[in-house]
Amino acid sequence: MSQERSAMSHPFDRRTFLRGVGVSMALPWMESLRVWGDQPKGRTASSEAPVRLAVLFSGNGYHGKEFWAKESAQGLEFGQVLAPLNEFRDKALFIKGLYNEQALKGNIHSSQTGNLLSGAPLAAGGEIHSGTSVDQLLAQTYGRSTKVPSLVLGCEAGNPSVHKNYSMIYSSHISWSSPTTPTPLELYPALAFDRLFKDEVQKGDKSVLDAVLADARDIRRQISTSDQRKLDEYLDSVRDVEERIESAGKQGELQGWRPTLDKPNMPRPAEGIPQNIADHMRLMCDIMVLGFQTDTTRISTLKLNNDHSSLRFPHLNVDYMIHHLLSHSDTADWLKVNQFFFEQLAYIARKLDAIQEGERTALDNSMLMMCSSMMTGSHDATQLPVVMLGKGGGKIKTGKVLDYREQSNRQMCRLYLSMMDKMNVRPGTFGDATEALAEV
Repeated sequence: MSQERSAMSHPFDRRTFLRGVGVSMALPWMESLRVWGDQPKGRTASSEAPVRLAVLFSGNGYHGKEFWAKESAQGLEFGQVLAPLNEFRDKALFIKGLYNEQALKGNIHSSQTGNLLSGAPLAAGGEIHSGTSVDQLLAQTYGRSTKVPSLVLGCEAGNPSVHKNYSMIYSSHISWSSPTTPTPLELYPALAFDRLFKDEVQKGDKSVLDAVLADARDIRRQISTSDQRKLDEYLDSVRDVEERIESAGKQGELQGWRPTLDKPNMPRPAEGIPQNIADHMRLMCDIMVLGFQTDTTRISTLKLNNDHSSLRFPHLNVDYMIHHLLSHSDTADWLKVNQFFFEQLAYIARKLDAIQEGERTALDNSMLMMCSSMMTGSHDATQLPVVMLGKGGGKIKTGKVLDYREQSNRQMCRLYLSMMDKMNVRPGTFGDATEALAEV
């Protein structure tokens, strides 16, 4: 059989790629292959930074009189709870009226938290059954592009007890890998850091061309002589582009997106859990930003505390009452605790907004959502508090208040469909929602 005939019988298809570790590179058209490999649908173009998703959670709701936002001629105005976000008013969305219907069918706390990111019905009687959360659905698809599909962080240990006939596991986890599996929560900053960076060689450490050379040599043996010359010219052009990108990167020029860091710019945290809750939260925020900045992960959740939380806040001089009990009254101390939680969101946003990625910042290329299991400590889950920062890769119009309180189809899962759409994941339905929010 001739070389050309052998090439024609090779099982190539219309989407033929050179493949290597973490790399897929389309082949040019060749007469002996009769194929044309193009960019798979839904993939982010190489010159565009990826969209990241971060969900921050604090339990037991917020101050009943100071959690608000409104539009004015000067832009968004915030109540005192959201005061830490004032510098990001033009990159914020304040969303009213969304809720999970299933959260109203069980008890307080557990059944208001366990389906927060899925909208799924929850099993009672101490049984564990919820639904796959939006972050993990994204991790199963979008997360395949990174070393760590998703980073799931927490600052308060889970509670294994039962409260009013529902497992407190629901109150302790917002991320679920499957309906029966809460995603393991990393409470130790050092171990979270190790998960991101303990491997010495990562996908981005080799050039694209070096990663696919073995596959290229295999294909070269099966194509015609003229196509071999075409393949060699193609690979030479890829090498030339890589070298120019490398040179431009050293000169501070942008030629195709690359992570702004290739290794951590902070030391590995100490072993154990910090005794100071402020130190603990700040370390977890830094690790989340590092994961995004190095493109080690693009999806993360940070559970600042549990619903029905037992955290205390001595650094705020609020050490006389645990978080859960404090939430039952709209005091000045409760407001201080609320602001402390939103300071963590502001800290993450500030760091991401300082990272330039072409014409946008890393915050512009992200969706940061802060939410809780109820509106206030009175256990009202008929609407959920939602604040978003970031523009989702330029696809979200911010600086607005969206009010769905008078709409019949105000499922929280409609927001998740909108967020998934910004990351090119479109399941059609999710939880109890069949359509995305057109305004997000």
